[in-house]
Amino acid sequence: MNEALVVVVRSLIGFFTLLIFARMLGKQQISQLTFFDYVLGITIGSIASSLSVDLTSRAWPHWIGLATWTAAVFALQFISFKDKRAYRYLAGEPAIIMINGQIMEDTMRKLRYTTSDLLEQLRDKDVFDLNRVGFAVLETNGKLSVLLKPEYQPVTPSDLNIASSNGGLSNELIFNGMVIEENLAKAGVDRIWLEQQLRSQGISSSDDVFLAVYDANSGNLYIDRYNDNLS
Repeated sequence: MNEALVVVVRSLIGFFTLLIFARMLGKQQISQLTFFDYVLGITIGSIASSLSVDLTSRAWPHWIGLATWTAAVFALQFISFKDKRAYRYLAGEPAIIMINGQIMEDTMRKLRYTTSDLLEQLRDKDVFDLNRVGFAVLETNGKLSVLLKPEYQPVTPSDLNIASSNGGLSNELIFNGMVIEENLAKAGVDRIWLEQQLRSQGISSSDDVFLAVYDANSGNLYIDRYNDNLS
């Protein structure tokens, strides 16, 4: 068989195998992956790439290796879900890096977490004055969670005894020129109301609208046309 055709067939096998295994393992944001999860992902991807282009060996052993690694990850996920101690061993535990503006040097040394890392992540949280930090916790995924001291925390409506409504979700009423009837009902409006709103902005048809989003809490309707008329 032609080498190019072999690569195509093996690549398709690897692609759909990874797709199925990824579905089995569930969804998790990249930012939530632990270092161990990250290394496992790289290893599984490396096996899949070998399955695709390593023509010096048969595809079957690579596929078995891919299935074995995926099964091991699935088993670890199951064990971690059932046993809290196993989860702490595999994923680690959050560590307190700062308390009341004071840096925990011993903790940072154990975690091999540098001062530069700390300052960088504090700046990423818009914290430039270390005296304002009440607690800083290094999560298992490497992200830093910061709780400011009470006197530096933002004021909320409840602090001022101001009543506020629940934000809720916005509804897409028009997408790519198509009116979404289901979302009209969810937003508590009808097509007649929508057409009136469009005419009030000089739009004769929903076909001219790229996106229309309605916020039921504020009553605001956001409309973006295909022709933005920008100079």
